[in-house]
Formats: sequence, C-alpha cells, structure tokens
Amino acid sequence: MYVAVKGGERAIENAHAWLAEERRGNTDIAELGIAQIREQLSLAVNRVMAEGSLYDPDLAALAIKQARGDLIEAIFLIRAYRTTLPRFGASEPVDTGAMACDRRISATFKDLPGGQVLGPTFDYTHRLLDFKLAADGEVPQAATREASDAPVPHVTSFLNREGLIEQAGPGLATADAPADITRDGLRFSAEDARRDQQPFREDTPPDLTREPLEFPAARPLRLQALARADEGFTLGLAYSTQRGYARNHAFVGELRIGAVAVEMDIPELGFTVEIGEVTLTECETVNQFTGSKTEPPQFTRGYGLVFGQTERKAISMALVDRAMRWQELGEDDQGAPAQDIEFVLAHADNIQATGFLEHIKLPHYVDFQSELELVRKLRREAGADQVQEAAE
Repeated sequence: MYVAVKGGERAIENAHAWLAEERRGNTDIAELGIAQIREQLSLAVNRVMAEGSLYDPDLAALAIKQARGDLIEAIFLIRAYRTTLPRFGASEPVDTGAMACDRRISATFKDLPGGQVLGPTFDYTHRLLDFKLAADGEVPQAATREASDAPVPHVTSFLNREGLIEQAGPGLATADAPADITRDGLRFSAEDARRDQQPFREDTPPDLTREPLEFPAARPLRLQALARADEGFTLGLAYSTQRGYARNHAFVGELRIGAVAVEMDIPELGFTVEIGEVTLTECETVNQFTGSKTEPPQFTRGYGLVFGQTERKAISMALVDRAMRWQELGEDDQGAPAQDIEFVLAHADNIQATGFLEHIKLPHYVDFQSELELVRKLRREAGADQVQEAAE
C-alpha cells in the first residue's frame, strides 16, 4: 500500500546544506569569483539580466553563482530581488540611433555609412574546441578596434526616405522613433505616475512587471513580454516562422550591439541628466508586404531590443513580433503557433513555466490518493462486469 513519506524542517535544512556543498564543489579548487563570472561568462550574465528585467552585471553574476549555473534559476533570483527595489523615477526613452556600436551588421545593404562592424561574434569561428583555453595562463591577443564611437544611422532610415517601409505606431521603437528601454520594466505605470506626480503620457503602455498581462495585448505590451521571454522558447517560435508556419521570410535589416546613455528628467533642475549607460542589442527585420486596401506594397518591420549582447534573442524577438502582427496588417491567419498572440505570451515566460512545471514534484498526496481510489473502483466495476458477462 502506498504510504506518504513525511519531511520536516530538519530535512529541509539538511537539503539546503547539501545544496551549498554541491554548489561549492571540490574545495581544493579555487572558488569562482563574481568578477570572473561577470567578465568571462558575459553572455550568460546578459541573458540573466535580459530575462530578469534588471540591468546589473554584478547581481546577475552573483545569481548565476548561487544557482550553480542554472540560468532560469538565476533569472528567478534576479526577478525576486527586483521586487524589493524602490522605484523612484522613470528614465527617458533611450536613443539607439546614438549607440556607440561594438557590432553592427546588415543583411540588406552591403555598403553602409559607418561600415559593417563584425565585432565580437562566434559567426566566423570554426566551432572547434580550442584546447589552448584549458591551459593555465592563456592570454588572448588584443583585438584591433577600428570602430568609431560616432553614432551611425539606422539602415531602415534609407528605406524610409523612399517611403518603402511602414511608419511606427504610437509608443513603438523604430529607426525614426528611438527605442524605449523603459518598457522592459523601468517605466511607471499610470497609477504610479499619478500617485508620484511622474510624467505620464496617455500612450504609455502598461508595465508588465507591475500589472498582470491582459488580452488583447497591443504591440508595446507584446514587446515587453518578448523582451523577458525565454530565449529557447522564442528561438523555437522564430524558427517555426522561417520554416513556413506564418509565411514570415525576413531579412535582418540591421543588428547592432553597443552602449547607449540612460537619462532622467530631474524636475528640480529643469533638464535631463545622464545617470549611466547600458549595453543593448537591437534588431530590425525587414519583411515584404504585398499591401492592403489602405496600404501600398511596402516593407514591414519586426523589432527586438534586449539587454546586453543577446543577438540570438533579439533576432528571434523581431521574427515573432512580426508574425504576431498579421491581423493589424490584414494578412491571413494560417493558424501558426507564432501568430497566436495569447498562446505565445501566455507560455513565453520561463519563470511562470518553471513554477507550474516544477510544482508537480511537490506533495500531492491527497490528490493522488483520491485518483488512486477512483482507479481501483473503476477496475473493480470493470472486473465485476466481465465476471457477469462470462456468467451469461
């Protein structure tokens, strides 16, 4: 007979102690430092900041260390910590057109003002294990930096001069309307703005980190959700659109990675003040659009903006963003997963998904016992019916 195993406070404390021991590993090996994680595992740090909605490389590195490298657990830690932080203001929209680009490429135009800047990327590596990295004291050769810190125009602005690409809607980030980093959770909600006398526009989208997701969700809210969405889930959806599930063949109009200034308006001073800078990855995709009753044939946009160097996520975000716009563009619904806004947004958050998935390993003794008794009853009834049929 099934007997429930009971655990208590002592068992939980022992589990915590064992976890700490496993996290530390062999004590004969030097402990991994926060600075090492921040500097040498920067792409993992960037993902934790992006999906955790908090730009702080040191805290993200700490979360990765505490989570033993489990990035979703680290993202959970960052989001939980984020809820404890006071909110004292809202930044101005950042200007990605003024970005000092470390990497800037386009698949649509070869010759660009400012040039193609390959930057630090795996794109041109041979994907062979480099055993030199296993040797102690390996020092990489310094890269030759030819990129200028001068801002360079967005590629889509060239198409815009001829009217060949759609304009942005209210509150949306494009080459002509700079990206708004505050939509990743730094902007006040309407209620907060009124209570704290913060500047607030009627077209300011809801803050997904402060207000529950509701449907129908307009594009600014969808972009918020995609910016925080699980990279793997978003990548899978983006891949599905390229394979025909949404007829979404796109070109990367531009992918740029670099630092942008963050400014705040200080009412007492009467002007904005730069309070720091953040590294962002921005992607604009260009999709063909055959036109509609009200719009001429032109190119349409997909958009992605993510903390840090997170280009796989930014490209995926742009593809899924474009796929979800089928209705406003008057396109046919193909029933593709990436076109279903509610399906995408309701399942994209890895913290919600993890919580619901992992809760099934917690005690469900009463639920299981009730189902166990039901199955036994059904089997008894089925057995009785079989005996009766055999007797007849």
